[in-house]
Amino acid sequence: MTKPSVCSSFRSPGIGIASAIIHRRNFSPPPAVGGYGALTIRVRLPISTLVSFPIRSPRDPVGGIFVFGRILDKIRLHAQGKLPSGYNVGIIAGKRTFDDRVCKLLGVEFDALAARVLRGGTDEEILEWCFENGRKPDAEHIEFFNGFMFKRGWRDAATPGLIQQRADAGLAHREDIVTFFDLMDVEEGRLP
Repeated sequence: MTKPSVCSSFRSPGIGIASAIIHRRNFSPPPAVGGYGALTIRVRLPISTLVSFPIRSPRDPVGGIFVFGRILDKIRLHAQGKLPSGYNVGIIAGKRTFDDRVCKLLGVEFDALAARVLRGGTDEEILEWCFENGRKPDAEHIEFFNGFMFKRGWRDAATPGLIQQRADAGLAHREDIVTFFDLMDVEEGRLP
């Protein structure tokens, strides 16, 4: 019989803080090990499962694509009137939002994507709809896209915007927040 006896935390790069449950088991170890021991099980959880913020991390991929699941969350919350204040959903004229960039990657219009999300279905079904009605990027294109999005704000044209948003959030002193993904995860409580 397995009984959790200790809970500890560990940090995993790109995952955030996750929990590790240490199970104590009574078992006969191989003779070379000797005695009874503890078995440590580390569980890699998506960063958004660790907190209760209603919008998942941009780092949580759907079909291998960063940010897509976050957009779906925002569309659903907006339709329910539960999108947190200050959050944008969709395209902002004259700006390249993350929502806009994902729609461009998939070759779909945001309004069409929003209408599809509101008809229901799993994240994967909605992504498949995007592939059928827009385009399906190959693995290399997704890798480039994810790399670009993951680093957005770090030593690029968006750096001044990141610095301004960091200051607006009262985090100007946090020079460890170097990308928009970092900023979102800190503001939303997934990272310290």
